[in-house]
Amino acid sequence: MILKKGILSVFLFLTIVTTYSQNEPTLTKQDSTIVSLWVFGVGFNAIDDSGNSYGNLFDIKKAWNAVPFPSRLSIGKYFKNGLGIEGIVAYNKYKKGKIVDNFPLDSDKDYFSIDSRLSYDLNKIIGNTGWFDPYLGIGVGYTHANDISRGTYNGVVGFRVWFSDNLGLDVNSSGKWAMKPRVKNHLQHALGLVYRFNIKKELTEEGMAKLDTINAIEKENARVKDSVALAKKIDEEHRLKAQEEQARLAQIEKEKEEAREREKSNIQDRLNALENIYFPFDWSRLTPQSKDILSKLVLILNDYPKLSIEVDTHTDSRGSTDYNQSLSERRLQSILNYLNENGIEPSRIVGKAYGELRLFNECDDHTKCSEAKHRENRKSVFKILNF
Repeated sequence: MILKKGILSVFLFLTIVTTYSQNEPTLTKQDSTIVSLWVFGVGFNAIDDSGNSYGNLFDIKKAWNAVPFPSRLSIGKYFKNGLGIEGIVAYNKYKKGKIVDNFPLDSDKDYFSIDSRLSYDLNKIIGNTGWFDPYLGIGVGYTHANDISRGTYNGVVGFRVWFSDNLGLDVNSSGKWAMKPRVKNHLQHALGLVYRFNIKKELTEEGMAKLDTINAIEKENARVKDSVALAKKIDEEHRLKAQEEQARLAQIEKEKEEAREREKSNIQDRLNALENIYFPFDWSRLTPQSKDILSKLVLILNDYPKLSIEVDTHTDSRGSTDYNQSLSERRLQSILNYLNENGIEPSRIVGKAYGELRLFNECDDHTKCSEAKHRENRKSVFKILNF
């Protein structure tokens, strides 16, 4: 009676725990948000300094300038309130013939800029998406272009697409207004990879509510466990006795299996003790020596009526692959015929002809070898399949 009550209590406990487990919420990435991080970026930049940036906004061929290698580095720190401070260094080259300040250049000109900016993550307004981060920014910088140095006021709009917690793609465009009079303004477009590190996260309000729910469920689970502890204690003795019986039966089975493996090993030793069957070159009929070896194999098979084996035949590499495969199959058939003629049922033998596919040494089509070396590859192998 006590045992039945114990089993019933355990069943009730498992039912309650399973029900809670099925409905228990879990924290996911969506339940936390990044509150601070560092961002490092490397990529490319293109300059539109044509003097009519908005009119030639998409005139890439005539107005845009770029170099065919990474030309922009950035490093920045973002904070919980969505603001970020970044520093950017860029290099470029104006090509001869490009439109700069409304006129085509008569020679190549270097471009260099160093900028600082204050950015704001628009996800703080539109809602955190987790993978898409649009932003706006303002800043100041220094630019040397077309042999003229100038300070600039900068405005930027861009977005980042995150492929993982750390790696993403940054796309942005900056307008740069010169502090000097009579110096043209220009646009700078950028595309590059960004890596974020030193990431700190906090739970969102929804995440905190979910965590409270999880803690409440865990507390209830603990109470349920305590209520069935006595029943489990009563059932423990029965469980231990059952384990002892299982261990005893397992030991008996293990000893049987070990004895079976020893006998199998003895059979394999007898098979290994047989000499290998070597066929003469380009020959598929059994020699007297081969028949003597097979007669010993027949004795082993007769001693163990439930034994089944695999017979593998091989050739050396001389001759074509197709011919050697056919030769290997004829050699295999010679062995199978002998075994069948001596009372061994075909179902106990599995034959595999490999031709020259599995050489036992280095003597392939591209290696010159002695006849003794080639002979090593013209043998048949016996292996236990079932016992």
